[in-house]
Amino acid sequence: MSWSTRKSLAAAIALVSAAAGTSAFAGAKDESAAEWLAPKWFNEWHDGLANKGLNFGATYIADNIANVSGGAKRGAIHFGRLDLSVDADLDKLVGWTGGRFYANAFVIYGRGLSRNYVLNLATISEIEALPDQRLYNAYFEQSFFGDRLNIRAGQQAADVEFFDSQTDDLFINGTFGWPAIKASNLPAGGPAPPIAVPGIRVKATLSDQVTLFGAVFNGDPSGPGDQDPQIRDHHGLAFRVNDPPWLIGQARFSYDIDVGGRPLAGNFTPGAWKHYGSFDSQRFTADGQSIADPSGSGIAAKLKGNYGIFAVIEQVLYRPPEVRENSTSASLPGITAFGRIAYSPPDRNLIDLYVDGGIGFVGFTPGRPLDRFGVAMAYMRISNTARALDVDTNVYTGVQGPVRSNETLFEMIYEAHIKPGWLIAPYFQYVWRPSGGIPNPNDPTGVSRIGDAAVFGVTTTIRY
Repeated sequence: MSWSTRKSLAAAIALVSAAAGTSAFAGAKDESAAEWLAPKWFNEWHDGLANKGLNFGATYIADNIANVSGGAKRGAIHFGRLDLSVDADLDKLVGWTGGRFYANAFVIYGRGLSRNYVLNLATISEIEALPDQRLYNAYFEQSFFGDRLNIRAGQQAADVEFFDSQTDDLFINGTFGWPAIKASNLPAGGPAPPIAVPGIRVKATLSDQVTLFGAVFNGDPSGPGDQDPQIRDHHGLAFRVNDPPWLIGQARFSYDIDVGGRPLAGNFTPGAWKHYGSFDSQRFTADGQSIADPSGSGIAAKLKGNYGIFAVIEQVLYRPPEVRENSTSASLPGITAFGRIAYSPPDRNLIDLYVDGGIGFVGFTPGRPLDRFGVAMAYMRISNTARALDVDTNVYTGVQGPVRSNETLFEMIYEAHIKPGWLIAPYFQYVWRPSGGIPNPNDPTGVSRIGDAAVFGVTTTIRY
């Protein structure tokens, strides 16, 4: 993309209005509208539309990242995404009580670091995707009983509500938004950026302490084929509805822990999912031979169905005395922590065990009460079945190449709030054994594994 095109993308931000509150972008969640970007008359025009129930929005995210060691090659890149959205309150617009319509689209440019440099499973930046202009969300939402029951139908994603915490939103790596165990195991990565799918989601608030979530999605966002899923679902307009479904559900239990007479909020969210499609065996063909056996077909056996179980815990560790709100909100001053774990069967999944966790701090920088910083780690275990295939490959080729074990990730980030709606976040990530420790593509012998990667980056977010 040319420099003039990039400037046009940035300039477009000044021509749209406040972003919808359901945005799920790192560093963009807790900012108010950046009215300093537009003239007063434009802000007044926008506010008038908003009062009538129609909100237009834009979020521009630019990543500048350098891989300084390990991976497939070293280098620095720039890429970005412009998100344009419309959020319609149908009650204000047409008197439809509890009704809402939301849609957004992405303009994506640049080359991704994980795809082209690091070759890891947990995407270094959550906005990494193939260059495209694509529709993302387009759904209708209806609330009942004062929002105790909420039903959403249409093209949507699962990463904002399922297997999610508020603290993990601080971090840049894609696995803290949509865990790599789902992105790697589900067809086309499942319903998460940059591909959303048709589905129905139900949310029921049974009490202040218990909230249930359930959803059914079309099970293959882009359909079968050899091309990249993002190419098969070009522009986000596939609208597939006839593939075997993917079901997911969870229950969120909120609680308080009394510490020195002061309650600190927390929540625990167990859940599970089931997919009714077919999945490739990680080791065997249909006739029971190893996929690596040159005398066999080399075509993986099809195994019916798939499932996963998971759990999330989030806990406030500290709130200053002046903060009266008792919630797990990661934008309030204080310290919050999260942990997540997931499991899927090893015979049909590349990753069978996933664990991550982190801690976030808000309001600890003198004179900068909104700034945040945090550290997090993620562990992705390569399934024993996939590891056994590596051993088979070494036996049949006679080359003692690496056997994959796990990919482990560390991230450290500081999020600086420059102005309302403008964030700059420098960060560091270290990836041990990218993709579990695959062979180094630069080693013609195939004996050595790919090197551990050290990545430095700066993410700029402008939201209006």
